[in-house]
Amino acid sequence: MVDDEENIRRLFLKELGSSATLIQAAANGAEARDLCSAHHFDIVVLDVCLPDVDGLKLLSEIKDTDPDLEVIMITGYGTIPDAVEAMRLGAYDYVTKPFELERVEFVIEKAFQRARLQRENKLFKRQWQDATTNFLVGQSDSINAIRSLISKVAPSEVPVLITGESGTGKDVVARELHNQSRRSNEPLIIKNCGTLQKELARSEIFGHCKGAFTGADQNQEGLLELAHRGSMFFDEIGDLPLEVQSTFLRVLESQAYRKVGSKKMCQVDIRFIFATNRNLQEEVEQGRFHEALYHRINVVTIHMPPLKERKEDIPLLVEHFLTKLRPEGKFSLSDSAMRTLMDYHWPGNVRELKNILERSTILSENRVITEQDLPAELLQEGPSSVPETGLMPLRDMEQAYIAKVLEQCGHNRSRASEVLGISRRTLYRKLMQQQN
Repeated sequence: MVDDEENIRRLFLKELGSSATLIQAAANGAEARDLCSAHHFDIVVLDVCLPDVDGLKLLSEIKDTDPDLEVIMITGYGTIPDAVEAMRLGAYDYVTKPFELERVEFVIEKAFQRARLQRENKLFKRQWQDATTNFLVGQSDSINAIRSLISKVAPSEVPVLITGESGTGKDVVARELHNQSRRSNEPLIIKNCGTLQKELARSEIFGHCKGAFTGADQNQEGLLELAHRGSMFFDEIGDLPLEVQSTFLRVLESQAYRKVGSKKMCQVDIRFIFATNRNLQEEVEQGRFHEALYHRINVVTIHMPPLKERKEDIPLLVEHFLTKLRPEGKFSLSDSAMRTLMDYHWPGNVRELKNILERSTILSENRVITEQDLPAELLQEGPSSVPETGLMPLRDMEQAYIAKVLEQCGHNRSRASEVLGISRRTLYRKLMQQQN
């Protein structure tokens, strides 16, 4: 609220402020500029007549700095030319003095809805997401243990470090932590530190002011500003440039930072989540990772196991990916194709499984993926279909395979029957035949 009349500022602070609506007040343009530099606002209510600056000029400055910020103009004159000029400069609405508080409150609420929508649309465009895997899939002991740990940790504000090989689904754990937190309705900003350019890392994370360096022709918001009130996920934190790590440590400790080229501190409210495929303890010992930062982010650790250690989840992952990749029609796997997937060692983990299935759905005929549709390296990896001890009757081979599928599915007959491509009644009959 920017107005040189103290009674109006007091009115706003008293009547409109609440636990859900935090209001800052400024008596002139200079105070307004300082507040806008230090805080992230959704709405500015701005008087046209200020003692040190023309309100319309300040409106233009505010919109240049943050085009998504909505500005409501207030004037005691209510002239049509001023109203037209304010709207041309980007004002959301125009209210004349004397005004009814209910009217102003209504305009503020509408402006707030518009501001939030614009910010969300901007986030959707900038935020990297893998839409095909947005929740944990699997019923293995390790995945169930991770689910239990997420449910305990998500409601807290402590930093979380997710470890595991590339492609295991560390980003999925990060989304689960955010979705189960109190910040679930706020943005989750994701950044892979491996894509940060060393010379621009500070600018991308903290943002920069106009003129901060060559080419900085306008103010630029950083990732931290986008994540305000939400969660920030730094994937592959081990790749964060060493010269940025000490600066970022101060953000974790104080939730405050400076934009590049600015002397003013910006305050944020962010829950931080990190992931790495490296051994950060070894990175610290080798001098490649800041020791204090390591201890600060390593408060709670969640380890994602490689796919080869939870192969019983493969049938569920296959069903999940096939549904997501080809929602227009049901795909299935032949018995031999599923057996090949179960026998493979999966160096690329869940990401490799997804990529192989995407390729196979293109090559398959009649919506059934066979061994011939799988990459050659999978077929070379798998064991021979004929036991080294020699030939065996077809019935014995069938019984052995059913037993293996049941074991891989945790003896869940519904899942096993789906993998085998038979009904539960047929599976039950075959099991009874084995007992006889």
